[in-house]
Amino acid sequence: MASRLEVPLVGAGGEPVDLWRTIRSHGVVDLPPMRVDAASRALEATLPVEGSRPRRVRIAEGVPLTALVEVSGRPPGTREAERLLAVVRHVLRLDDDLSAFYAQAAEDPDLAWAVRGAGRLVRSPTVFEEVVKTICTTNCAWSATERMVGALVANLGEPAEGAQPEGPYGRAFPTPAALAQAGPDFYRDVVRAGYRGAYLRSLAASVASGELDLEALGRASREELPDDQLAAALLALPGVGPYAASHVMIMLGRYSPLILDSWTRPTYARLTGGRPKKDTTIARRFRPYGPYAGLAFWLFLTRDWVTD
Repeated sequence: MASRLEVPLVGAGGEPVDLWRTIRSHGVVDLPPMRVDAASRALEATLPVEGSRPRRVRIAEGVPLTALVEVSGRPPGTREAERLLAVVRHVLRLDDDLSAFYAQAAEDPDLAWAVRGAGRLVRSPTVFEEVVKTICTTNCAWSATERMVGALVANLGEPAEGAQPEGPYGRAFPTPAALAQAGPDFYRDVVRAGYRGAYLRSLAASVASGELDLEALGRASREELPDDQLAAALLALPGVGPYAASHVMIMLGRYSPLILDSWTRPTYARLTGGRPKKDTTIARRFRPYGPYAGLAFWLFLTRDWVTD
């Protein structure tokens, strides 16, 4: 029996929120401990909750302008429910204010559609999870990313109540301590992470020991930590290069960089006449968006992921 909680679907600036476009905002949403249920237009996830075990939730549209959050297992107490909903709001970026971006997009024929509630990119509960998953996307096929992340969660993630004995779903993303304690053979033989194994262990050990505070990077405002300084901090992490740094920045709500890779470049070319474009040409098209350039670029590429 699932308990039902509700979350208003409105941004910090009073702007609308399209829940289904948010759920379908990028492919990483389909990596454990999250997954998309396309048939019922819902997001399933196992989320950490401070002071208690992880909880399995299902997030879908409820009454107008509301997200319905179904919580599996025993009914959460008042304080636990408040903490769980805070995580849900964080994951859905409901505390972000996109009104300035919408004002600019409304004047752009290619992006005016977005002001109806697009632009929120589902994020992980922690910066650590974001960085680890990003490292697992580098220099490999998507199937390898799925294998690596699935193995990490299935073997090291804390299970929620009622989780199946095997498999990644129903388990939260593993803590830095859990990743740090796993030996090289686990990353080599179980995760099959290749060269990434050493990077993941080093990153996890630094966070678990307190030497590195990744979560501070997510909390810092642009005034406290300008984009160029955030990029430098990310590039100093083991296993994080220019592509990974840009990806993590976008997931942290720093939308200035454009993610230019083997999917975005040809997709942009297809949508703009079929001929390949130079990176400088792509950057020039979205430069007027300033701190939202990367978000504008991503929305331009993914409009057809959801039928209007």
